Amino acid sequence: MNLPKYSRLLLANNGCPFIFAQLGCSLLEEACAVGYPLVTVCCTPEWQERHQPLWEDAASRCQRAELVSPEVLKAIATTVQPDGVVATAQRRLVPDTVVSPGMPTLTGIGLALETIQDPGNLGTIIRTAAAAGAECLWLSTDSVDIDNPKVLRSSSGQWFRLPVTVSPDLQQVVSQCQAQGIQVVATLPDATLNYWDIDLCSPTLILLGNEAAGLRTDLAIQADRQVKIPLMPGVESLNVAIAAALMLYEAQRQRHKKG
Repeated sequence: MNLPKYSRLLLANNGCPFIFAQLGCSLLEEACAVGYPLVTVCCTPEWQERHQPLWEDAASRCQRAELVSPEVLKAIATTVQPDGVVATAQRRLVPDTVVSPGMPTLTGIGLALETIQDPGNLGTIIRTAAAAGAECLWLSTDSVDIDNPKVLRSSSGQWFRLPVTVSPDLQQVVSQCQAQGIQVVATLPDATLNYWDIDLCSPTLILLGNEAAGLRTDLAIQADRQVKIPLMPGVESLNVAIAAALMLYEAQRQRHKKG
């Protein structure tokens, strides 16, 4: 079977546990930089000439590599204007479990996200969390698929770098973090404290909820502290990715100030 047809077949098989998305040039660079497992690589001769080192690196890491015409590349790409290369990669191997007993204790900042539905939001949160120095992220199983191509693109490649665990029970994640002495902070619109009023210098897990409904009540009350991001009158809510950024960078600000 020729590679373009093989790539289309892989992507059409949504139940396949190994293939999840097509990568363009920038994402391919990130994947290679961290040694992420690739399956196929297709590129035009022009792209190969301009990116010879990346081509050699990617080709050495994948099962199949092939030069194709621009017309063929466009036919198999998931984006309207492919940038000269398309690669397929293995699905991210994220355990469908809560915190494992052997998991290192969180020493900085982590995130736990409940029922995040928009792939752009999740990708942006991953990108921001990596930029702000978060150590890890937990995602509820009823959230958007971590392998969604838009999640990957919105993360600007940080998807490959930030450790993510998909969990069926965030309450148990919270309980186990608290048992390890980790502070758990919930973001709520009606909380008494502002997000800058609490100490975020100690190891902290930040809880963020669904774009429309927010955090479940049982999860919110389980947290050690509840904080709000104050809004001007008439403003109903803040985008969850923006809320994550404010929380993460407030933690970073406090830690830098403390030295």
